[in-house]
Amino acid sequence: MCLYVIDDHPLMSDAMGIMLRRLYPDGQIVKLARLSALASAVRTHGEPRLICLDLKLPDTTGVSGVMQVRAMFPELPLAVISASPADDMEGPCLAAGADVYIEKSAPAQQIQSALASLLAIDEDLAETAGASSQTLSKRQKQLIGMLDEGLSNRDIADKLAISEHTVKVHLWRLFRRLQVKNRSQAVHYARRHGYLQS
Repeated sequence: MCLYVIDDHPLMSDAMGIMLRRLYPDGQIVKLARLSALASAVRTHGEPRLICLDLKLPDTTGVSGVMQVRAMFPELPLAVISASPADDMEGPCLAAGADVYIEKSAPAQQIQSALASLLAIDEDLAETAGASSQTLSKRQKQLIGMLDEGLSNRDIADKLAISEHTVKVHLWRLFRRLQVKNRSQAVHYARRHGYLQS
């Protein structure tokens, strides 16, 4: 399993590597300082299982790095780890294709938990992927039901005993799987395909 950290700040890159090694002791951590080195690194080390991407790199501007990674790996779990406040950049990064946005100032445990959740959700999706393009996992069906009830992210987090941050990741992955853009479209899709009573 290859876990990629793309960050030009050596201390942050090392810290991310340590966190990922705690999560996956047998994983291979590949650290890069520029996004332009990614294609070559993939040829050398293998396909990524996860990419942790700094937003501000010497060869990226704004969300260009997110768009480049997403163009190369449309379904790969992608975490943006940035010094920019979430209020400023989370929305644009998620819209560009990131799965989760984490501030570098967040506590280490919170960062580690968000990455673990992202990988767990991806594994959950992988389990259902072979069965049918319309197959949803148990957790995804739970989420659909809660969206139909009109529950907020906070309500869902409380009900499932998970963080609001993790709820956002779950929903983002669900929307991508269903190829919808928002809650109402997800509920409409679920009704059309028999996941909810009409």
